[in-house]
Amino acid sequence: MSKPYPEEFRRDVVRVARNRGPGVTVEQVARDFGVHPMTLWKWMRRPPAFDKEIYRDRRVVERCFARLKQFRAVVTRFDKLADSCRAGVVMASLILWLRTAAG
Repeated sequence: MSKPYPEEFRRDVVRVARNRGPGVTVEQVARDFGVHPMTLWKWMRRPPAFDKEIYRDRRVVERCFARLKQFRAVVTRFDKLADSCRAGVVMASLILWLRTAAG
């Protein structure tokens, strides 16, 4: 049984394959690094590493948008001008902030 490739090597090969220039195929990159092309495709399909800090920040933003959607004027965007729309979002955010500060 063959020895698995080191994780650092995998990351480097995937980075090179994703940033390849025009006219360069994944098969060529795999051949340059001595990896089977199907192996490289599998590495590229793998999702990036999970980072708890980034996920926590993303959840905060998503919850904020969910709370803003409670305000009908913000969701339907009755305002035609960008400044008016922004003012509505700021007002809704202020109301939400005051609710959480008081409660």
